[in-house]
Amino acid sequence: MGLLDDFKKLIGMNDGSSGEEKTNALKIVDVIAPSSIQELQGQLRVEEKFSRSFFVFSYPHYITAGWVSPVINLNIQLDISFFVHPASTQDVLKKLRKRLTEVQAEIMDTQEKGLVRNPVLETAYRDMEELRDRLQSAQERMFYFGLYITVYGDSEKELEETESVLRSIFEAKVIYIRPALFQQSAAFTSTSPYGMDLLQTHTPMNTEPLSSIFPFISFDLTSSDGILYGVNKHNRSLVIFDRFSLENANAVIFGTSGAGKSYLVKLDVLRSLMSGIEVIIVDPENEYKTLAESVGGSFFSISLGSTHQINPFDIPLPREDESASEVLRTNTINLVGLLRIMLGGLSPEEDALIDQAVTETYAARDITADSDPNTWPEKVPLLSDLEQVLESMEGTRPLILRLRRFTRGTYSNFFNQQTNISVENNLTVFGIRDLEDEMRPIAMFIIMRYIWKVVASSMKKRLFVIDEAWLMMQNEDGASFLFGLVKRARKYWLGVTTITQDVSDFMQSSYGKPIVTNSALKILLKQSSAVIDMIQQVFNLTEEEKFILLEGEVGEGIFFAGQKHVAIKITASYTEDQIITSSPEEVEKMKREKARF
Repeated sequence: MGLLDDFKKLIGMNDGSSGEEKTNALKIVDVIAPSSIQELQGQLRVEEKFSRSFFVFSYPHYITAGWVSPVINLNIQLDISFFVHPASTQDVLKKLRKRLTEVQAEIMDTQEKGLVRNPVLETAYRDMEELRDRLQSAQERMFYFGLYITVYGDSEKELEETESVLRSIFEAKVIYIRPALFQQSAAFTSTSPYGMDLLQTHTPMNTEPLSSIFPFISFDLTSSDGILYGVNKHNRSLVIFDRFSLENANAVIFGTSGAGKSYLVKLDVLRSLMSGIEVIIVDPENEYKTLAESVGGSFFSISLGSTHQINPFDIPLPREDESASEVLRTNTINLVGLLRIMLGGLSPEEDALIDQAVTETYAARDITADSDPNTWPEKVPLLSDLEQVLESMEGTRPLILRLRRFTRGTYSNFFNQQTNISVENNLTVFGIRDLEDEMRPIAMFIIMRYIWKVVASSMKKRLFVIDEAWLMMQNEDGASFLFGLVKRARKYWLGVTTITQDVSDFMQSSYGKPIVTNSALKILLKQSSAVIDMIQQVFNLTEEEKFILLEGEVGEGIFFAGQKHVAIKITASYTEDQIITSSPEEVEKMKREKARF
C-alpha cells in the first residue's frame, strides 16, 4: 500500500475497507484534537495550557484611532476577534426618535422644577440629534460591534498577570473588559478562526468610531520642527523629525554596503547644520571630506605622517556640577582602557601598574584633585612622560618595551605629541583612511576621547557621527567607551549617530544591544539575508517589514522614532545630491563637468 492509501486510511476515506473498518478508522480530527479540555467558570484548560476569554462591554464617549494597537502589539500570546453586524437604519432611527423624546422630556422636567441643569443629558441630546441627522442623510450607518480577546498561559497566575496588563491598557482609555463567565467555550470558539460569533455581546456603534477599531494605522512623523529625512512610503507624507525632542538624541543606522547609509548621514548632517547644530564626524574612508569643504568645515587627516596630532593625555575641564576628582578619575579609567588596546592587552598585574603610572604621570605635572583645573591644559603630559614614570617602577620592563613604539618608534609622530587641532567650525571631520588597519581602532578611541573632552567642556547642541562603529566594537574597552558615550550624551545636549554595515559583529558585542536600546532614533536600510533574522528579532519586525529590508531599493528602509516607525524613502534636492553623493559614476561625471569649465 502506498502513502496515499495510508493517508486515506488515517482519515477514514479508504473505499476498499469494510463498514466496520470505516467506523473504527482513525480520523484526522482524532490526531489534532487535544487529549482533554476542561471548562471552568472563568477559563479553559486545554491539556496543560490555560486560556481565558474577555469581551469589551463599555466604551468612552470619544475614542481615538488605533486604540486597540497597544494590545495587539503586546508580547504575549493572544487571539482577538472583531465582529461587525450591520443594523437596520430605519430601526435605529425609530429607537433614536423614542430616546430623543425621553431625554427631551427629562430635560424639560428638570427645567420646570428649577433644578440644576444636567450637562450629561444635554450632551447626550445633542449627540443623538447629530447622529439622527447624519443617519437620515446617509452620512453614517449603524452597526453592532463585538470585540473578544482570548489570552493564554501556563498557569492561572500567568493568566491573572496578563489580565491585569490588559485591564490597565484598556482602562487608561476608559474602556472596560469582563471575562466571559460560564461562557468560556463559546468565547474561545468566537476568537478562533471560524467566523462564528457565539458570544453575541455587542455595542451599537456608528461608522466614525467603528473606523477607529482598525488596528493597523500608519504613523505620521511630520512635525513643525526638525529636519526632513524622507517620504513616508505608507501615506506619501513627509518624515520631518527633531531627534532632540526624543528621550535622547542618539541614533543607530544599519545597512549593507551600498544601501545608502553615508548618503543618509550626509543629508542629516547638511540639514542639521542649516538648523544651527554643530556636527563632528569620525570618517574611516574620507567620505565626508567633500562635504566639509563645501560648507566651510574643517577636515583633519589623521595618519602617522600627518601634521594633525591629538595627545591621549588630554583631560576635560570639570563643569560646575562636577568635581575635579571625579573628572580625573573617569579620565584615568578611560586612558587605561586606551592603553590596554595600544599595548595589546594587559594582565591584571600590568593593569594595576599602568593605572598607578598614569595617576603618577598626571601628579608629576601637578594635575591632581587638589590643583586648580584651570591650570591643567598648560601641564598636560605626554606618553614619553608615562614611559619615564614606568622606568622608575619595578617589574615594568615589558610594558616599557611595548610602549616605546608609541613614544620613540614609528607611531610616535602621532601619539607622542601635544594636541595641535581645535574644533571651532560647525562641521569638523576626522579622516582616518590613511591609517594602518591595526591603528584605526586606537585612533578612533583617541579621537572620541578628545571629542568627549570638547563636549564636556562646553554645553552646545551637537551631533557626533561615528561611521563604521563596528571597529570600536572589536575590543571590550572600545565598546565600553562607546556605550558610555551614548549613555551620557543626553546630559551634554549631544546626539551620537552610530553607523555600521557589519551588524553581526556589532550585535555580538555585549554592548551592541545596550547601544541600540539607548538610541531613540533607529534607521534600518537594506539588509543581507545572513543577518535579517537577527535584525527582525532585535527590532521586532513584521514579515512585511522584513521583506522591505531584503527587497527594498537603495535609500529605502524603516525609520524608528521612539515607539513610532514607518517605511521611508530618503530624498534629496539636486543641489544636496551634488554635495553629498559618493556614487563613483556621479563623482566622475561632476569631475568631467568641472574640467569643461
